[in-house]
Amino acid sequence: MKTAEQLKQIALQFDIPGNILEIKPLGNGLINDTLLVKTDGVDDYVLQRINHAIFQDVELLQHNIDCATAHIRGKLAGDPDIERKVLRFLPCKATGKTYWTDGSEYWRVSVFIKNAHTYEMVNPEYSYYCGKTFGKFEAMLADIPDTLGETIPDFHNMELRARQLREAVAADKAGRMAEAEVKEILADLLPYEAEMCKAERLYREGKLPKRICHCDTKVNNMLFDDQGNVLCVIDLDTLMPSFVFSDFGDFLRTAANTVAEDDPAVDKVDFRMDIFEAFAKGYVESAKVFLTPVEKENLPYAACLFPYMQAVRFFADYINGDTYYRIKYPEHNLVRTRNQAALFHAAYSKVPAMKAYIDSL
Repeated sequence: MKTAEQLKQIALQFDIPGNILEIKPLGNGLINDTLLVKTDGVDDYVLQRINHAIFQDVELLQHNIDCATAHIRGKLAGDPDIERKVLRFLPCKATGKTYWTDGSEYWRVSVFIKNAHTYEMVNPEYSYYCGKTFGKFEAMLADIPDTLGETIPDFHNMELRARQLREAVAADKAGRMAEAEVKEILADLLPYEAEMCKAERLYREGKLPKRICHCDTKVNNMLFDDQGNVLCVIDLDTLMPSFVFSDFGDFLRTAANTVAEDDPAVDKVDFRMDIFEAFAKGYVESAKVFLTPVEKENLPYAACLFPYMQAVRFFADYINGDTYYRIKYPEHNLVRTRNQAALFHAAYSKVPAMKAYIDSL
């Protein structure tokens, strides 16, 4: 970890008004190192080390964020609380870019939003807020004139994930294909592969557009004010062109599961329709201004796609010898696979109910 003086020198690469009084850790993010920069000026600031191992094209990453925040800022022009409703990143003094690098590490600074809170709670009320907020976020970016790129290429590409599973099975690097349970899981997942790859087919046929999506829709990626009103969306690193299914399905994969994704009690896994209905109601209310009929009618598919995709990813990693996801015990990825496969089946069984609800909105 950097010393206090080293951190101060990094922060001073940016156009921070006032004098820096203190730099201390902020939050518990898993990807980037995040610190609070206290000053004697009007504002405090957030200093982040960008995880260059995950986000290898920092220039593109910050281009996406700069374009999106500028576009949203234009939409909110005249709002007296605009500084709390969209993130603002400071330019580097030397380059004018919103990041600085010493050649090996990459850093950025944004204005700290005061009197704002995040919540971890997942219930119907906050699921509705989440749906409405992320739908509105997509709606504000639906007419962005800039060209944005994929910060993590093929992040939610089901065809790629299916291909990776087949390659893992063929290579059998860890010799696990002989396990009876592995054979059973593979036989369970493969029949749904073609159906779950529908999004990529629809896109190639010109029937499904790509939108600018957040791609990491969680309750704790929104800031709320002291009265419980949503201020803005945060954590924009995965903001990129994708299908709306990314923002819709990814939220439900974690929020609508009755247990944690690595809970071995598979019999307790279920897909919560109260969470689905609350999130879908909020999402459709704010996203209806741009949603096409194909996008709207396939929202139940999105709710099934993401647990299926995650089951495939956990399963491929187990077959490969646990090389990607961090595990706490030898069967951890297998337990995760079973859990997500059970969630997929639970969601799949409720597709008719989901469709009926979506049609009613």
